[in-house]
Amino acid sequence: MNSRYRQARFHIGVADLLQLPPDDTEEVAVAGRSNAGKSSALNAITDQRALARTSKTPGRTQQINYFALQDNRYLVDLPGYGYARVPPDISRRWLRAIGDYLHKRRSLRGLIIVMDVRHPLKEFDCQLLDWCFEAELPVHVLLSKADKLSRGAAAATLQQVRRRFNEAYPEDSRPTAQLFSALKKTGLDEVHRRLDAWLYPPPRQA
Repeated sequence: MNSRYRQARFHIGVADLLQLPPDDTEEVAVAGRSNAGKSSALNAITDQRALARTSKTPGRTQQINYFALQDNRYLVDLPGYGYARVPPDISRRWLRAIGDYLHKRRSLRGLIIVMDVRHPLKEFDCQLLDWCFEAELPVHVLLSKADKLSRGAAAATLQQVRRRFNEAYPEDSRPTAQLFSALKKTGLDEVHRRLDAWLYPPPRQA
């Protein structure tokens, strides 16, 4: 287990982009549909049971939560989107705020999008991917709940998602994807390597 992420602690929750911390940090954000397993993924990544609050009622997270790592680095939990019982105007407001954050936040080094492996690439997921492409922001997709499918079916879905990325985005700005299970701890090493590359890149040689 990567000890860097085990040290994560809640720092601040904000309901408005004007309340964000100073834009001089290093941060990676995590986004996803309200029932995709985003909070469970964050808890698995940090090896903590309740860092990010999980709920049987999707759509409960209505603020941007910052979790502090060492050396002025953060994991950022964005509001879940796309839950049918959330009023449409609130859902649109959340998504618009996420879009503004992705385009304007200079400290942001990458975005992790959590998608249920059984239901990947829904409308709002694709909207996020396009926004990140426009903002030249790297994206890594976690196909969560991989334990819900057979190994063969999960691998086939991963290949389909990667094929979609190959068709939609140029190679130098193409999202990456992996299988992930918070329950079985599948894929943790891979996502930790991705986070390390964004938050703790090796120093450039002169």
